[in-house]
Amino acid sequence: MTLTQHQRPASTGSRSSPPASTPASPSWIDQLGSAEHRFEEILTPEAMTFLAALHDRFAARRSQLLTSRAMRREAISSGAMFDFLPETAAIRDDPTWQVAGAGPGLEDRRVEITGPTDRKMTVNAMNSGANVWLADGEDALSPTWHNVITGQLTLHDAIRRRIDFVTDEGKEYRLGERTPTIVFRPRGWHLPEQQLRYQRADGRSCRASGSLVDAGLYLFHNARELIARGAGPYLYLPKLESHQEARLWDEVFTFTEQHLGLEHGTIRATVLIETLPAAFEMDEILFELRDHCAGLNAGRWDYLFSVIKQFRDRGRNRVLPDRGQLTMTVPFMRAYTELLVRTCHRRGAHAIGGMSAFIPDRREPAVTANALAEVSEDKAREAADGFDGTWVAHPDLIPAARAEFDAVLGQHPHQLERQRQDVHVTAADLLDLRVEGGRITTAGIRQNIRVALRYLDSWLQGRGAVAIDHLMEDAATAEISRSQLWQWINQGMLTEEGMPILKERIEYFIDRCAEELARAEEPGGGGRAREAAELLKEAVLGEEFPAFLTTAAYERHLR
Repeated sequence: MTLTQHQRPASTGSRSSPPASTPASPSWIDQLGSAEHRFEEILTPEAMTFLAALHDRFAARRSQLLTSRAMRREAISSGAMFDFLPETAAIRDDPTWQVAGAGPGLEDRRVEITGPTDRKMTVNAMNSGANVWLADGEDALSPTWHNVITGQLTLHDAIRRRIDFVTDEGKEYRLGERTPTIVFRPRGWHLPEQQLRYQRADGRSCRASGSLVDAGLYLFHNARELIARGAGPYLYLPKLESHQEARLWDEVFTFTEQHLGLEHGTIRATVLIETLPAAFEMDEILFELRDHCAGLNAGRWDYLFSVIKQFRDRGRNRVLPDRGQLTMTVPFMRAYTELLVRTCHRRGAHAIGGMSAFIPDRREPAVTANALAEVSEDKAREAADGFDGTWVAHPDLIPAARAEFDAVLGQHPHQLERQRQDVHVTAADLLDLRVEGGRITTAGIRQNIRVALRYLDSWLQGRGAVAIDHLMEDAATAEISRSQLWQWINQGMLTEEGMPILKERIEYFIDRCAEELARAEEPGGGGRAREAAELLKEAVLGEEFPAFLTTAAYERHLR
């Protein structure tokens, strides 16, 4: 027996069918954050009622899935190993099923620009010439209440071409004639929204889900407008760790479509494969979202963070070297990306490549030349491997990335016909963490501290994407830096120079770096250095490993 588009093996559970209408609910969402200019346009009574309905149906399941994450992590810590799921083998083995694929405006995704949703960056992204703009409400956003809701306002205005503005200095930002297709990235399932509280009729309450708030507000206000303008409501889904989490998103989409009166399958999602557990469930994730799925993305930086996190306490043979040596050509990263392309194309899904961290500097020609060379090499490899598109973090990198994909795609919008049947990736390939010539250096330690500290300092000041030493750093790259420090300490590693990596030494380096940052003359630098240092010490020097670097910072400093 083969699986048709609407069948699944009993072992994977059944697809639930949310009701066709939203009955009046005795629950509600309390707004704890302040009311700023125009916030009432987003936080309308109707939108808040919709958010309450989403939480009524999906908040409990979200909580259960987060518990399952923790249980799986405990099993790995106790010696269990990752493998492809035997209970879903029928899904992987069935060659007949396909995903919905690209919606209007997503047929050609060869260059996607990523960036936060503040007004200036939005106009720059919309005028960049990219095919797609990943409007980032996640890793590139510091989730202050102001940033979260003004980001929604900015997207609302950009979709309706009402985004033009003039700065206090008189500089004009205006939309050009042609703009990219917008794909919005909400926060992951693990993140709460501190300024909204879900109140149940039975008196119980909890913080609202950042995922449901972000996606719910975006879809509620913009889905119909996007369709009317010839595109559609499209999302990037971050941090998934299982096909059950993908199933929950699929049910959210089905409920939302019914609530808004949209045809089933109108919402399309691209899933970031950026956790090690998800790499073993690519087929299953596509299957669960098949009516709403456009593709997968190789979220390389979060993937590296996840690999370190999952094996942080599993012995020295699972320790990775300096971050700078963790390139896309090391064997375990090659296995991950090649499996992603093969899986996507077999199912009619786009495979989107990741982001090289190098960025240009118009004041320094040598830096720009190096960034262009690095990006060209990275994108040439992705295009040759079969990816259908890629990410860049700066408009000046678009021509270099486009040239590499044009050379392979020509006039074709994608290369789904390349099935990559030559690729045969095993669990052992995904878990082979050997890096030839890999080493841990004192310079690598200091660089990790510098990156994590400077990023936290900026994040606490409301900036979620930061250029540091000519590299674009966001929450994902900062996570790599701090998780490596924790692992190196707790696995008793030595540097190449023979120095034991001890808590006392790391604390000393953090304090020194914080002092230097506090004295920095660069704009916006060092304003929260002392708080950033304390947060970094907690994340690096404690006995317990915080699942995410910014969670404690959000609860204590951004409320």
